[in-house]
Amino acid sequence: MEEEIIKEFENELKTSIESLEGRLKKISAGRANPSVLDTVMVNYYGSLTPLKSLVTISVPEARQLLIKPFDKSSLASIEKAIFEADLGLTPNNDGETIRIIIPQLTEERRKELVKQAKATCEEGKVAIRNQRRDAMELLKEASLSEDVLKRGEEEIQNLVSKYNKNIDEILDSKTKDLMSV
Repeated sequence: MEEEIIKEFENELKTSIESLEGRLKKISAGRANPSVLDTVMVNYYGSLTPLKSLVTISVPEARQLLIKPFDKSSLASIEKAIFEADLGLTPNNDGETIRIIIPQLTEERRKELVKQAKATCEEGKVAIRNQRRDAMELLKEASLSEDVLKRGEEEIQNLVSKYNKNIDEILDSKTKDLMSV
């Protein structure tokens, strides 16, 4: 019983880390990265469709994304969806493709993005603490012997420490990425 609870807890922690990494990808470091557009949904013939399934995205230059739709009649709705996604990007439609120029980041903007990354990582740590609380409650409800309960609690705390350290490493990496010119 104890192993199942801990295994489930670790799976939840892995999911939290993946979610955190996905949210950090959206914080752009001033270089063109097609994953910035992963969350964009386009109103395509009346249904919301992921942008990735409607276009090919390439990076012709370090600070430019080139979006070429499979269906040219969808250009206007793709442009509108990118603009409305509130990514801080301005799409330029030339009739056949959409170009997005990634603006050069100022020092002040880089510091704002680092603060945003720190806040996102702190949210990840809060999620881990909530998951720890839930796992501890499950252990207590499982009516285990006292020594098995203690061992389970220690194991859960060790996992929390390991994953918090992982979050700190992810944040350090993202901070270096954001602050490098």
